Amino acid sequence: MALCALYAVWAIFVEVAVTFGPVPRITWEHREVQLIHFHESEVSNYSTLLLSEDKDVLYVGAREVIFALNAVNIAEKQHELRWKVTEDKRTKCAVKGKSEQTECRNYVRVLQQLNDTFLYVCGTNAFQPTCDYLNLISFELGGKNEDGKGRCPFDPAQSYTSVMVDEELYSGTSYNFLGSEPIISRNSHQSPLRTEYAIPWLNEPNFVFADVVRADQNSTDGEDDKIYFFFTEVSVEYEFVGKLMIPRIARVCKRDQGGLRTLQKKWTSFLKARLICTIPDKNLIFNIINDVFILKSPTLKEPVIYGVFTPQLNNVGLSAVCAYNLSTVEEVFSKGKYMQSATVEQSHTKWVRYNGEIPNPRPGACINNEARASNYMSSLNLPDKTLQFVKDHPLMDDSVTPMGDRPRLVKRDVKYTQIVVDRVRALNGTIYDVMFISTDQGALHKAISYENGMHIIEETQLFPNFEPVQTLLLSSKKGRRYLYAGSNSGVVQSPVAFCDKYTTCVDCVLARDPYCAWKPLEASCVDIFKESEIERNWIQNIGGDASSCSDKVRENSLQHTFKHGSTAELKCSQKSNLAQVVWKFKDDVLRVESPKYRLLEKALLIFNLSEGDSGVYQCLSEEKVKNKKFSQVLAKHVLELKKVQHTTAGPTVAAAPTEGNSDVPKVSAVSTEGSTTQTSTTQIVPVTTARITKPIGPVLTSAASNTELFNSIPDAVPEKTMFLKSNDNFLLMFLFLFFFILFLCLLSYNCYKGYLPGQCLKFRSVMLLGKKKTKSDFSDCEQSVKETLVEQGSISHQSGEQPKPAHDTGYETEPDCGNGQLQPGDVLAPREAKDKPFDVKCELKYADSDVEGD
Repeated sequence: MALCALYAVWAIFVEVAVTFGPVPRITWEHREVQLIHFHESEVSNYSTLLLSEDKDVLYVGAREVIFALNAVNIAEKQHELRWKVTEDKRTKCAVKGKSEQTECRNYVRVLQQLNDTFLYVCGTNAFQPTCDYLNLISFELGGKNEDGKGRCPFDPAQSYTSVMVDEELYSGTSYNFLGSEPIISRNSHQSPLRTEYAIPWLNEPNFVFADVVRADQNSTDGEDDKIYFFFTEVSVEYEFVGKLMIPRIARVCKRDQGGLRTLQKKWTSFLKARLICTIPDKNLIFNIINDVFILKSPTLKEPVIYGVFTPQLNNVGLSAVCAYNLSTVEEVFSKGKYMQSATVEQSHTKWVRYNGEIPNPRPGACINNEARASNYMSSLNLPDKTLQFVKDHPLMDDSVTPMGDRPRLVKRDVKYTQIVVDRVRALNGTIYDVMFISTDQGALHKAISYENGMHIIEETQLFPNFEPVQTLLLSSKKGRRYLYAGSNSGVVQSPVAFCDKYTTCVDCVLARDPYCAWKPLEASCVDIFKESEIERNWIQNIGGDASSCSDKVRENSLQHTFKHGSTAELKCSQKSNLAQVVWKFKDDVLRVESPKYRLLEKALLIFNLSEGDSGVYQCLSEEKVKNKKFSQVLAKHVLELKKVQHTTAGPTVAAAPTEGNSDVPKVSAVSTEGSTTQTSTTQIVPVTTARITKPIGPVLTSAASNTELFNSIPDAVPEKTMFLKSNDNFLLMFLFLFFFILFLCLLSYNCYKGYLPGQCLKFRSVMLLGKKKTKSDFSDCEQSVKETLVEQGSISHQSGEQPKPAHDTGYETEPDCGNGQLQPGDVLAPREAKDKPFDVKCELKYADSDVEGD
């Protein structure tokens, strides 16, 4: 087990050498799509959502308020209920060390449909959790104020989950103020149950989801409905230096009534197992579960469990989605081996597989027809041997493996937070599971699996401030499907598809979206679930084969007239992240890597235009699917150059372009979407206009700065500014001479100051012409040197010789205090050591080589 734990943790640190996950084909920014928002001032934490599809109402639980919104348009508020904390409770909460402004408030954490008339609601209530009944007719609380311990967390930051089953609340949360006692409980007036407060049952769990799976009505074994809980907890079966987290699935039976003597008012059917989500060939283990969605559909033989996982130490930013068959889970619980604790090495506990005899009836099993045949009509009739075994062995040794033994989707550089799954039937009858996965940056990924591959159809930015998505709901009502996302700042409503954003048949088919199809008669991409036609001669191919499309390429083109030597900006943009932009000039592929061209994100720049640049430019989008490549024309530009007619007249106001005015360029619109372009006109379009720009010198900065530069240049340039084209060589020469002279000045100054060694010493000596200022740094030697110079000077004057001036070398001369001996060749005679107050002899040296020659 220790080796397994080491392997599990080591796998987290394995370097990921390849890029994981498909790239979203389309990225929709927040401003590009139509989303409906709801938020109110001074209200935060919209983290609890409940959808009533029968009434078309979305209930939202936030901090100290509950909203009822129109599910068709959440901007329409139907009801509002303020549920605040009393001043006395806030004061007591603050005394216990909590924040009065944030933590000591009432955060609504439970919104469950009790019946057609009431909602069961719970809030943290300043660390005194309280539950009540909300009347949906009057939208008022009943005033019950039930104790919410075990139903709602104390701390708004604590994990929790709940589900209402037949008017009984099943919840997973903390049972005390400190959050140190985790509990999975059923709150019922007849038979309330809870888990044992023991580490083998729950060890610091982080609850994420709970749901009920009904028993098959056609089954003959008389099975019970089961409630499943999903959480991450600290491992007890693996040993390591730190806390190793393990994703779990736990199960309890709906008709469980506890034991008669053993496990009184405790679960007799509680079992838990490990969820496996790994990439074996990459040695990657995803051991933190963030959210779960159980897909139940009449078209499915059994429910499918989808889970979102991340590694414990997510230093590479990985997320994964694993899917599990419910039969695999039940096989582990009904046939798998148990684990037991063994005491070794002086009370050290180790968990190992239990290979002994298993009591009958099987511990943890629900009461079925086989148990009833043995006269076990309920859990109260179970023998103590079975109950004691369940109490000591709640953990299964076998693990739940995913479908295909690997994740459905692995994505790098993203952290998935929530997931919902929709089951969609395409036009050809094939059924696809479409996953909607939210991120911690406020984005939503829509992904689909086909032919053992994964395709992310689109990425939509739900929240403009990139905040994490805390809650995600899906409304799959016939004829109307919406997504609802909750965050700290508000709620967003989004359609499941943006079919109308695809303007061509190729785009519509290449999206590979099962919600969308191309309608040839209307030449539009439509949502197939919003159309009522019976006979559908529409085009849809989830594999991405767009060969059936017959988009006619229109001959409309954009006319541009530019002056000689100017720069052209030909605009073209495409949304697909999987496509490649290709430019053609006179039906030949343009080599944009040439210095003459600069390919920007949404445009092509052509510098220093000449007569050879005249012609037709086409912008194409090429997208490869399998072994086929599909191209579509995005924009077509016709470039014409005319000579500039210089005039001596003063500056005039630019007039509207006319037939005979060649000085003013023709301006036309550029289509940025679709495979066709708009008709060329002489009207100015604010967003996509062609301009005369400055020559190549000022333009070649960067792709981003070029775009800003062109956006800031006016459409008509006065002729007085054209002198830059003829005088640019003179300007370059002037700049060269200026910087060369500046360089010489700096070199001379540094040489004069002595900052440059070696070669520039003689040059500096010549510059100073022998002028020298001697400075001594050693006071001891300075006095000795002065006395020596005085004596030599007096001797020279006595002999009638003039003193010889010293040569300036450019360096300050410093006396060298040696070992009492002067070097031979010095011009100064040695002095006796006894004449000095200390036994020190000094010598005067010069750094310049020209002094030695004197």
